Amino acid sequence: MKAKILVAEDDANIRLGLVATLESEGYAVTAASDGAQALRLFPQEKFELVLLDVMMPKASGYDVCRELRARGTRVPVLFLTAKGEEIDKVVGLKLGADDYVTKPFGVHELLARVEALLRRGREVGPRPGAELSAEFRFGAATIDRRKFAVTCAGQTVPLTAREMKLAEVFAAHPGEVLTRDALLNAVWGIDYFGTTRTLDQHVAQLRKKIEGPSGTPSAIATVHGIGYRYDG
Repeated sequence: MKAKILVAEDDANIRLGLVATLESEGYAVTAASDGAQALRLFPQEKFELVLLDVMMPKASGYDVCRELRARGTRVPVLFLTAKGEEIDKVVGLKLGADDYVTKPFGVHELLARVEALLRRGREVGPRPGAELSAEFRFGAATIDRRKFAVTCAGQTVPLTAREMKLAEVFAAHPGEVLTRDALLNAVWGIDYFGTTRTLDQHVAQLRKKIEGPSGTPSAIATVHGIGYRYDG
């Protein structure tokens, strides 16, 4: 089955080029000329990936990404931006984007990132196009996607964007052993070259926030030498 991709780009020449390139690789592509149109089109198909230009009329790529995440969808988002400033990339990632490419970009680089995001979404993530509820149970806790917060034993504390993604990946694969590399790719991205120590630290912080009364077994089990398993 062809992967369905939504492309939102206001420059007609770039938009047509993206559609032609992706379709030549066998993808089913739907195109939008502005952010508002992208938001109208998104619910009509079970898209597996969204490509967003950052600077668009009516609604920017940032606005679209923010709204998609507010709706509870975890469909991968790839930003297309002419900006090279690090702060612009950081803003996009904090809003929930999964990756970005800076214009002008090569076709091979774009396709490689598209393939990586599609593969990652299928390996460790919710089903393509799945709409997620605003709240979900995680062990003894309740996590609110809209507020980036977790409530456990009557206390509510904030979650970072990384902790939220970790929780979502674990919740999508209950009982499965997820390797450290798979978790790093899903949460930090394919370009992350840090150590697994960073992952371990984030898992430790997430455990503290989602565990119930003292003595309750952790919902996240360590599988020594491999990774982690969510037993919630």
